[in-house]
Amino acid sequence: MKFGIERFLEDPALRAPLAGRRIALLAHPASVTRDLTHSLDALAALPDVKLTAAFGPQHGLRGDKQDNMVESPDYLDPRLGIPVFSLYGEVRRPTDAMMDTFDVLLVDLQDLGCRIYTFITTLRYVLEAAAQHGKAVWVLDRPNPAGRPVEGLTLREGWESFVGAGPMPMRHGMTMGELGNWFIATLGLTVEYRAITMEGWAPDAAPGFGWPTERTWVNPSPNAANLWMARAYAGTVMLEGTTLSEGRGTTRPLELFGAPGIDARRLIADMRRTTPQWLKGCVLRECFFEPTFHKHAGQLCAGVQIHVEDPTHYDHTAFQPWRLQALAFKALRLQAPDYPLWRDFAYEYEHDRLAIDLINGGPALREWVDDPEASAEELDALAAADEAAWAQARRPYLLY
Repeated sequence: MKFGIERFLEDPALRAPLAGRRIALLAHPASVTRDLTHSLDALAALPDVKLTAAFGPQHGLRGDKQDNMVESPDYLDPRLGIPVFSLYGEVRRPTDAMMDTFDVLLVDLQDLGCRIYTFITTLRYVLEAAAQHGKAVWVLDRPNPAGRPVEGLTLREGWESFVGAGPMPMRHGMTMGELGNWFIATLGLTVEYRAITMEGWAPDAAPGFGWPTERTWVNPSPNAANLWMARAYAGTVMLEGTTLSEGRGTTRPLELFGAPGIDARRLIADMRRTTPQWLKGCVLRECFFEPTFHKHAGQLCAGVQIHVEDPTHYDHTAFQPWRLQALAFKALRLQAPDYPLWRDFAYEYEHDRLAIDLINGGPALREWVDDPEASAEELDALAAADEAAWAQARRPYLLY
C-alpha cells in the first residue's frame, strides 16, 4: 500500500497544482516515507516543490520533547535554511506572520485515532487559520491504526479544548484526511482543501485492522511506542487524569496502569465478575512495574497490562478500551471507595476544570465512576447513543 506522502512524491500530476506556490509542511517524527526518509527531507529533494517553511505540533517536528506541556521553540532548519515554527510553544494557533510564509500547507501527521491526541486539534486550528488568510491545506493521508471502530462519549458543547477538538467520541475511527473534510463542514469553513488519499488501505483487514503491519512503526509521540498502545489508547489516555500511573517511565507506556498499594489481582477479578462484557477481545494480566520517571517514579506499582498483541486473543470489533478503563476505575472505587483517584492539576494549560473531565469532554464519566449506585448499563446506554450518532454523522466524510 501507499501513504499519501508516497503518492504525492511519486506522481508529478498530483503536485502540478502547486506550481509556483510557496509550500510549508506540518509534520512530526512519524512523518516518514516507506524507506524512513522524513517527509521534510523528501519534499526538499523535489525540484518542483518550493519549501519556504515547516511547522511542528506537540513534541516537535523531529520529536524533541518527551512529556505533555513541554514546549518546543521556533528555529531555523540547519540544513534547509527555512523557518520551523512551533505550534506547541508560545502559540497553539499559527500567527499572521507564520501564515505569511506560505501559500499551501501540506499536513503529514500520523494520528492514533483518538479525540484527545492533539494533532487533530492542530489540524482544526490550521484549517481555521487557512480559511481566515486565504491559504490552502492539503492533507497527505495516513492510516488510523485504531481502525474504524467507534467508542466513547461525545464531547459536550462548551468542553472544547486542546485535547477536545470537537463533538466526536473518544475513538473516532477516521483518518486525518477525512477529519479535515469533517472540520470544514461542521465549522462552516471556506478553504481550499485536498486530501491526498492512501492507496490500498484496508482498515477491516487482519492482522493490522487499520495499521499495515508490513510498515515500520515510528513513534508519532514519545510514548506511542507501538500498535498495541494505539489500540489501547482510547482507554488508557484517561489515566492521565488520574493518580494512577499510565506506565510513563516504563517500556510499555499506555498499555498498562497501576499504583503502589492497590490489589491488582482483586481489581481484575472484580472487573470480570461485575462486567465481563466490557473485557472482550483482549487479555488482562496482573503485573508489577517501577516507573523511572513521572508518576510514582522509583516506587513499585501493582498493576494491569492490557494485551492485544496475540491475534488468537485480540478481537478488533469486540475490544472496547474506553469501557475497559472506565470499568477499572469503577473496580478501584469498589476496592477502595476513598482512593484519591482524580488528579487535580493544570492539564494542557486548563486550570479550572478537572483533567479527567477535559479528557472525556464533560463530567459524565467521572460522575459515573464516583456514583456507587450507577450501573454499567447506564454508562453503556449513554455511550451507545453517542456512538451510533457519530457512526451516522461521519459517514459522508469517509474516503475509504
